[in-house]
Amino acid sequence: MNTKDSPHPGSRSTSSGIEIEVVYGSEQAPPEVGAPGEYPFTRGPYPTMYRGRPWTMRQYAGYGTAEETNARFRSLLAAGQTGLSVAFDLPTQMGLDSDHPLAAGEVGKVGVVVDSLEDMRRLFAEIPIDQVSTSMTINSTAAILLLLYQIVAEERAVPPPQIRGTVQNDILKEYIARGTYIYPPQPSMRLVTDLFSYCARELPAWNTISISGYHIREAGSSAAQEIAFTLANGLAYVEAAVAAGLAVDDFAPRLSFFWNANSHLFEEISKYRAARRMWAGLMRERVGARDPKSWMMRSHTQTAGSALTAQQPENNIVRTALQALSATLGGTQSLHTNAFDEALGLPTDRSARIALRTQQILAFESGITDTVDPLAGSYFIENLTNQLETKANDLILKIDELGGAAAAIEAGFQQGEIEESAYAEARRQENGESVIVGVNRFLEDETGPLPVLSVDPAVERHQIEALQRVRAKRDQAAVSVALDRVGDAARGDANLLYPMKEALVALATLGEVSDVLRGVFGSYRGGSR
Repeated sequence: MNTKDSPHPGSRSTSSGIEIEVVYGSEQAPPEVGAPGEYPFTRGPYPTMYRGRPWTMRQYAGYGTAEETNARFRSLLAAGQTGLSVAFDLPTQMGLDSDHPLAAGEVGKVGVVVDSLEDMRRLFAEIPIDQVSTSMTINSTAAILLLLYQIVAEERAVPPPQIRGTVQNDILKEYIARGTYIYPPQPSMRLVTDLFSYCARELPAWNTISISGYHIREAGSSAAQEIAFTLANGLAYVEAAVAAGLAVDDFAPRLSFFWNANSHLFEEISKYRAARRMWAGLMRERVGARDPKSWMMRSHTQTAGSALTAQQPENNIVRTALQALSATLGGTQSLHTNAFDEALGLPTDRSARIALRTQQILAFESGITDTVDPLAGSYFIENLTNQLETKANDLILKIDELGGAAAAIEAGFQQGEIEESAYAEARRQENGESVIVGVNRFLEDETGPLPVLSVDPAVERHQIEALQRVRAKRDQAAVSVALDRVGDAARGDANLLYPMKEALVALATLGEVSDVLRGVFGSYRGGSR
């Protein structure tokens, strides 16, 4: 980022001429608070945080075809966005090609459709992927989408250290809160750890997982549950990778987290501080990591989609601004702000731009980038941080007693806890104890419908035609051989990403690769508590 685009890296002062220091109070802070950039990272993972450069503004986008989403990406980059974040449609998330019967009616609806390498080439056409980092919200098919992105980067001769970004790759939270899983837990965990190992060798700058509390919170958890269940999942991934033969300090520095910025300003600020401190302690004391970068929690945050209301939707602009304020005061490394009309449909260009401008106003007008962790030492903030840590630790102990995150998921523990929390909040809203402006108080007649972006039904037909052209032009014999190699690797213990990449280069589709893995691993149908 150019200096002219970021807060001034030198001295800062208020309108009254009061000089602002980079950080306050670190020398007097107790050990559990400490200094920013130092263990236990309560005050942030980096010493100067936003003083020289604000968080990455990474607006989540994707709908329809690769060409349509590419146009939105280029518009957001031109408006000052500093990183890309890709939303994929449900068939892509579930490993289904666009012409699969189960994909009917869902192609391009909630994200961009990607069937093959050809779609990935169109998705990133004219985008300088050697200069921006790309986050992909994808889990069951994370390895496939990462490989497609890598292939496009290699076609442009981008060196591996410049291929930067993140795949969510967090399958455990799918079983807990979201449901876009394909395979049973054990082979799904193998895909996660194979991706860790592959990136350690091939893509050193890539963040191999974004361990997600976001969807856990969207399902109705409390802030303490969001911390506990997310960190427990993180421990499960670390332990699985170590069991697969990886050295913890070889992969742990590339782990990242994904949090939900919800509506209680002070609890949310404290949540990020408590989570960083807990992760640092777990990685150093429990796991035995020795590299300080392995103790450091780096995180992306998104404002709460579940807090958006269809009633009086312009109120969502204020909600999102307050949630974004909590994330930045809490020390996030990147941020997505929701568009105000997302309770009605896909965000329009106008609402997406307002969401981005919200971040820019916080970064350049509010003064929150002038000093690190400005609320540190607040009696309220420090007390909330401590209490959240205690409650989250109690939940992690219960998960440990059940045999760890995966075993607790199979027992329905996390799901049951979230259901109870969501029900309790629904009752509070119903009886008016929790006020939702425009929904259960301060009601008014609606003034008329807002313009809503919708996906043209013809997208599905056009995408299927494009997919048929890909199949018609490729070397089918080469595709069949490559897919057989994927199956052989799945039946053995070789790293799956290498044969998967060969198949994708040969223009095998996302659905075909996923079907080979289904044939070996089976499909997971879920269970009940």
